Amino acid sequence: MSEARANETGKMASDVTGPLKGIRIVDLTSVVFGAYATQILGDYGADVIKVEAPSPTGGGGFGGDIMRWPGHIPEGASSDLGPIFLTINRNKRSVLIDLAKPAGRKALLKIIATADVLTSNVRYAAMKKLGLSYEDVKAVKPDIVFVHAAGYGSDGPYAGLPAYDDLIQAGSGAAEILSVMDGNPQPRYVPTIMADKVSGLFFVSAVTAALFHRERTGEGQFVEVPMLEAVTSFLLAEHFYDHVYDPPTGQWTYPRITNPDRRPYKTKNGHIGLLPYSDKQWEIFFELAGRPGVFEDPRFATYKARTQNIRALYAMIEELTETKTTEEWLALLMPRNIPAVKMNRFEDLQDDPHLKAVGFFQRYEHPHAGPYFALKPPVRFSATPANIRRHPPKLGEQTAEVLREVGLTDDEIAALERDEAATEAKATR
Repeated sequence: MSEARANETGKMASDVTGPLKGIRIVDLTSVVFGAYATQILGDYGADVIKVEAPSPTGGGGFGGDIMRWPGHIPEGASSDLGPIFLTINRNKRSVLIDLAKPAGRKALLKIIATADVLTSNVRYAAMKKLGLSYEDVKAVKPDIVFVHAAGYGSDGPYAGLPAYDDLIQAGSGAAEILSVMDGNPQPRYVPTIMADKVSGLFFVSAVTAALFHRERTGEGQFVEVPMLEAVTSFLLAEHFYDHVYDPPTGQWTYPRITNPDRRPYKTKNGHIGLLPYSDKQWEIFFELAGRPGVFEDPRFATYKARTQNIRALYAMIEELTETKTTEEWLALLMPRNIPAVKMNRFEDLQDDPHLKAVGFFQRYEHPHAGPYFALKPPVRFSATPANIRRHPPKLGEQTAEVLREVGLTDDEIAALERDEAATEAKATR
């Protein structure tokens, strides 16, 4: 067992300290795109109310956010608290409401009337059908910030089409990146839920910018965050490259990044991430490696020349790094400010000295899932620190609590809960 896993169980923070303290977000998003974004907003202090639907007919009882269910859940843990859900749904309260029923829609509108932000990744046509368009919501809360997570922008021919991470990686060019790098013509997806998470970061900035506008003017607005446009913008920051000009002056993609020799380099006992950047750093590296005079070669004498001949330059490195251990290289390079780091595998992360020192892996005892790790909010605010206050919720765990807050009576709440129970029972038949 790693030392990280032997750490004492921490306690949830008791106070809201983040910069979004006092902001209430009604969250209709699910899966990863929206859930990843709203967790960040919750870490920043927002009161995030995650509205989830009961299982649809034929759904086998798997209601709520679909990411509740995949994974190897520990014996005795609640079956609706899967590993990905646990990782991206803390600092939220779960409310179970069937929006297809008039009583459910009415309850949601009462919650929205108390909110600052409504977030949704339900297709906008379906939101309109439910009577939850921006105009419908604005009638209840005139200064609402309504942020819609879409697959594609509403003014293009793909508007309204379903979108998932795989589709957006395919449509944005991301699925070609590995082929450009290694010459294998088979397109492949980047093996992380990249499109959802990148779009989620755009989503966070959209929410905070719209709230800042409202703070200055009192005006809410409708905000659309389309995945295809967000991810394409992200990729082309460097990979538009020579095609940014009209006409193009050369290739697509930044050659230093798509160079197949750009990778961690093998050492005597592992691998090292290594990137001398300035002329002086390269010169020092080659001197330390016992290869002085490399920069006398005109292919490498200047930054522009190195960029044009980057593959040949990188190809030299591994021949040299294999001569020493990772620790020996770090001892040589770090005092000379040459960028280098030990390559971690996933299994190394919880023992990484830096991540341990900053308390990145925080161990908690979930009342329904047992011991688990939460990842510390990475952004540090000197005056308004982000924190972790709530465990990821069971499905509908705070339904009655939230509905009481917005003025529903116990009888009205009981009637709603009977409706949800009947829907779940029908779904499992």
